[in-house]
Amino acid sequence: MALRVLYLIFLRLLGLLLLLSRSQDAKDVELLALRHENAVLRRQLGARPRLAWPERAVLAALARHLPSRLRRHRLVTPATLLTWHRRLLRWKWKQKPARAGLPPISEELTALILRLARENPTWGSTRIQGEMRRLGHRVGASTIRRILRSAGLGPAPRRGPGTGPTWREFVRAQASGLLAADFFHIDTVALTRLYAFAVMEASTRTVHILGVTAHPNAAWATQLARNLLADLGQRASGFRYLLRDRDSRYTHAFDAVFTADGIEILKSAPQAPKMNAHVERFIRTARAECTDRLLIYNEQHARRILAEYAEHYNFGRPHRALQLRAPADDPDVIPFPAQRIERHDLLGGLIHEYRDTR
Repeated sequence: MALRVLYLIFLRLLGLLLLLSRSQDAKDVELLALRHENAVLRRQLGARPRLAWPERAVLAALARHLPSRLRRHRLVTPATLLTWHRRLLRWKWKQKPARAGLPPISEELTALILRLARENPTWGSTRIQGEMRRLGHRVGASTIRRILRSAGLGPAPRRGPGTGPTWREFVRAQASGLLAADFFHIDTVALTRLYAFAVMEASTRTVHILGVTAHPNAAWATQLARNLLADLGQRASGFRYLLRDRDSRYTHAFDAVFTADGIEILKSAPQAPKMNAHVERFIRTARAECTDRLLIYNEQHARRILAEYAEHYNFGRPHRALQLRAPADDPDVIPFPAQRIERHDLLGGLIHEYRDTR
């Protein structure tokens, strides 16, 4: 508005300069023409024109230089000035209306509510309200329901398709007591196919390469099962399930080795490797980092290579599922100076590990 006032004043000053160069007779004729046009416009409008306050301010400033008999007929009257004053008073003492209701929920609390809902599909709004109170935040249950609805999350007990846990959720919940087993093959330089048997502890991602042979059979697999339980020792009592596929090498004798120690056998569906995703992921990693990058000569060479890689996998390779730690890493690692860190080559320099020199 202030810029508009300055613009109008500039136009009037420019018009005044132009008038100074004109004759008095030309000014009188133009004045008569403007009065006549003003009278015609007043008859056509039938009501007082509505002017913005910058226009009224300019007219009020010009009216001061008019004769008193003409000043009474100007558009800006004393009543108009008083109205402006009252508006200024209202603007000065105007206060923002008080906001009704509770203050809005911050984005941080909204994100926390949605996180609790997504990570706990069986929690209702009241259960989430209680958890928020335990964390030091008081939020109403109706507010939580509104936030969940706006995010497209349905009511408990489950916010998604199905009524029970998915296979991934089940495996993750049972990971602390789960063993995952599978066979994978290796092709030698002489085009002979070897078979290796791997078992993974799902909770710690620790891998056991139990054996390599060119002629796998049920008796061989059963003996490897006995060797695994012997290696686990007392820790075997902490496992409840063994997850395997439906390979013909898994016989009743193989299952009996585990069931005798109280370990239940879980069978994945046919041609469904994702149901045994933990050990399948290890097999893919072992091929990409080790066996596909080396020429394997025979069984002895394959055993040595896989044993060395398994040791690296368990003690020196970071895992995303373990917050980028190796299964046997100490969680309280102290930073080492860069000048004390040296490289150690594995598998003939194919894999590098970095350790402190001390």
